[in-house]
Amino acid sequence: MKTCTLSINNKKVTVEAGTTILEAAKLAGYYIPTLCNHPDQAIKANCRICVVEDKTAGKFVASCSAMVYEGADIHTNTKEVRELQIGILELILANHPNDCLNCIRNETCELRKLCERFHVRNYNLAHETDIYPIDNTSGVLVRDRNKCIKCMRCVEACQETQMVGILSPSQRSVNTNISAGFNENLDETLCTFCGQCSAVCPVGAIYENDETEKVWEALHDPKKHVIVQTAPAVRVGLGEEFGMPRGSKVTGKMVAALKMLGFDKVFDTDFAADLTIMEEGHELLSRIKNGGTLPMITSCSPGWINYAEGFYPELLDHLSTCKSPQQMFGAVAKTYYAKKAGIDPANIFTVSVMPCTAKKYESKRPEMNASGYRDVDVVLTTRELARLIKNAGIDFTNLEDEDFDSIMGASTGAAVIFGATGGVMEAALRTVYEVVTGKTLEKIDFDEVRGLEGIKEATVDLDGTPIKVAVAHGLANAHKVMEMIKNGQAKDYTFIEIMSCTGGCAGGGGQPVGANKSIKARRIDTIYNIDKEMPIRKSHENPEIKQLYEEYLGQPNGPLSHSLLHTHYHPRRHK
Repeated sequence: MKTCTLSINNKKVTVEAGTTILEAAKLAGYYIPTLCNHPDQAIKANCRICVVEDKTAGKFVASCSAMVYEGADIHTNTKEVRELQIGILELILANHPNDCLNCIRNETCELRKLCERFHVRNYNLAHETDIYPIDNTSGVLVRDRNKCIKCMRCVEACQETQMVGILSPSQRSVNTNISAGFNENLDETLCTFCGQCSAVCPVGAIYENDETEKVWEALHDPKKHVIVQTAPAVRVGLGEEFGMPRGSKVTGKMVAALKMLGFDKVFDTDFAADLTIMEEGHELLSRIKNGGTLPMITSCSPGWINYAEGFYPELLDHLSTCKSPQQMFGAVAKTYYAKKAGIDPANIFTVSVMPCTAKKYESKRPEMNASGYRDVDVVLTTRELARLIKNAGIDFTNLEDEDFDSIMGASTGAAVIFGATGGVMEAALRTVYEVVTGKTLEKIDFDEVRGLEGIKEATVDLDGTPIKVAVAHGLANAHKVMEMIKNGQAKDYTFIEIMSCTGGCAGGGGQPVGANKSIKARRIDTIYNIDKEMPIRKSHENPEIKQLYEEYLGQPNGPLSHSLLHTHYHPRRHK
């Protein structure tokens, strides 16, 4: 490995050649401010807030793009550097709304944090903000272009990471603007509502449509029986909103907080994840046996479903007809649970807590009302749940753990790994193997489908019958897989899992902001550790799932389960 030695603030540092000054400074213990820079994205050097002085070369450079070299004398805190950084902040603020108190990103805004660091509270420049209408037409994501600082993070997330191509820069120089489509509202485009743009935005220019007030109204309505379900990835992300270490498992504290908020029942989406495996696994076996469309592709990720409907409508027959766990839960809650509890389903108000913004869109789909009522009434992101808890004054970090309520609260390790890329595939294989072979699966960890590699493959021997499977996460990788199917290059595959977001639900667009691949990996590690700790790790062994089929549904993939738990998808067109 070739190295070079340089000086940063008179401190000698030896680093690998090809390292940026920004990275070298971190190794030396200096944090250089950034705004456009993101560890999972390409170098942009747009904002210039990361400026440093290269005394050897006699110039100022952007540390995020300038590389180290032998003998360089770099200074990050000279009077001139600080004046330049403050000047850049003042220029940004001169064209930025002065309404931090009303901003949803107030606590997590990277711009505000830099203003605090440099004690920038007033500036002498004329305040001339752009005036754009706020776009909340989708009811999912809100775009406030008035707060955009043109860092281009959202553009890269949309264009490169997801290959959806909805967001792009228009015009030039000081008139640069981030447009959706051809200056359209989001609901007029083929936006997948994955929320990855909001996850990387450093300010409040794009964020989830906050529906916490709807939940408060329901909780305060004595006529409403308000129940809540929580997705597997929420329990490894929520703690970050309260200053806990990244990837902390907070399942028991989360349940306790939800009960303190006043929910009548606190259930686990993991129950519905086990239910999904039962339906999806038997659907796969039916397709194999009866010559159905293969490879079958999972349908748990609504961002992925939106992408398939918009960009590959000719391949929709490959999608599983199963609803996502969120929607299965809602349908069962307003039928089976309503009957068991003796409650009129018209009075049941179902809240979902999800790591995903696209779940908001999914819950509003007109076909998601098989029970005769809307399956899920409100979807909150992990971030929104944190706001509810903070608003109620609950001391989250010191809560005693509590358990989910019964009937729809029991789950397995197979269900919790839904929160990680490859988890749905692994959970399905654990059940499908035992259903097909009648044998006990001795090694239930399918390491081949784990990890953050974009596309993973595995071959599973089902008692002499090899089944080839694949896993993809991030829509750019979904594009590669769909092109393979379209071109006839995926005939050997039987089953494919696709998740919209990098890392799967652990990296969902509704998770705490500021995550990178390293943080997502920590969340995923915790998910797999929870799986290992579970007494039951296969979906078909969940006692409450068995009870549901015995008392109500009859059999997996049967007539009643099809009417409640399955759906069909339709082409989306640009408006």
